Amino acid sequence: MTLQRAGTEVAYTVTYLEMDERPKWDWPRLPVGASVSLLHAEAPPVWFFLSLYDAVGRDYAWEDIHKREHADIQEWLSQDKMSLNVLYGHGWPQGFFLLEDTGEGVVDIAYFGMVPEAVGRGLGSWLLRTAILMAWDRPGTKKLTVNTCTLDHPRALQTYQKNGFTPVRRADHTRVLTRDRDLSRIPS
Repeated sequence: MTLQRAGTEVAYTVTYLEMDERPKWDWPRLPVGASVSLLHAEAPPVWFFLSLYDAVGRDYAWEDIHKREHADIQEWLSQDKMSLNVLYGHGWPQGFFLLEDTGEGVVDIAYFGMVPEAVGRGLGSWLLRTAILMAWDRPGTKKLTVNTCTLDHPRALQTYQKNGFTPVRRADHTRVLTRDRDLSRIPS
């Protein structure tokens, strides 16, 4: 097991991506044999969002939201401009995405990801394409944005590009980990 301990400073690069027009492809088909449901979470409580955030992002050092007060997170989640959608299979969450209208026709995929136990079954591609089309179906959408970083899944950047996003900017950062990070759990 390769472990990065809490307190370790890590360097990473964030890539910001955009999509300026709705893709030409149709709604995606689920992988053969997939028995899943995509549900919109209405007025999700903070604990529910944080459980998804941690289940998906723990291995990728998703820690920033934990710096915010719960009341602030609840206010943010409950805004009309937010839309949390959760993919369920076998009775438990497989992945999720959070869309946020950021103004002037821009919709951001604020969060997207699959839980580790669901990675590699073709559901991630289906979920991403569904998220993209749902974002474009929001009234007034003119641009779709997303960002990823080198701490995320190693194929995240290429997956976004493969699905029509174009990198527009990169920024280098460092952070001090607040939790241990088990690198052996990250796919190569």
